[in-house]
Amino acid sequence: MSMIDELEYHAGMTETPAPMPQGGSVAFLLSQLGALAAREFARRLEPLGLTPSEAGVLRGLGGGEPRSQRALADALDVHATRLVSVVGGLERRGLVARERRAGDRRAYVLSLTPAGREALAGVAAAGRAQEREFTRGLSADERAALVDALQGVAARQGLTPGVHPGLGGRGGRPPTPRSGT
Repeated sequence: MSMIDELEYHAGMTETPAPMPQGGSVAFLLSQLGALAAREFARRLEPLGLTPSEAGVLRGLGGGEPRSQRALADALDVHATRLVSVVGGLERRGLVARERRAGDRRAYVLSLTPAGREALAGVAAAGRAQEREFTRGLSADERAALVDALQGVAARQGLTPGVHPGLGGRGGRPPTPRSGT
């Protein structure tokens, strides 16, 4: 048994794998495109003075209703300590307001400021421009089929819809339930 066969056996892959397509494996192509997409999105955010992590926090607060830091951390699948750092930077720049929660002085409620809503509009525009660039050449039906297929793959991997695993959290997987919350 070759080393690759042995690894596949121990990983539960006992079926004979399909031959590798000429253009590469699906996982490799997704990784290649994901790296490019992340790099390009970061480049598009530079004129806004934002990082992808900051854009993710703005998006997480974009629903209009204030959210607790804990609820936002859970929704974004980000460790609370990482979120505190990102929110602190956004607060210092006047994009996010952080206020003590009434009745619980240990908890904070976060909301977008008017400048934060403006920055979020810029993030959305950057995302739309990137989407147009990435799907250029695809028909509407091809784009819809691609989105549908990728959503299926993501769901089968247990990824949280709308949460980017690169935010510094737990890999985009559903948060582990906390006892007592």
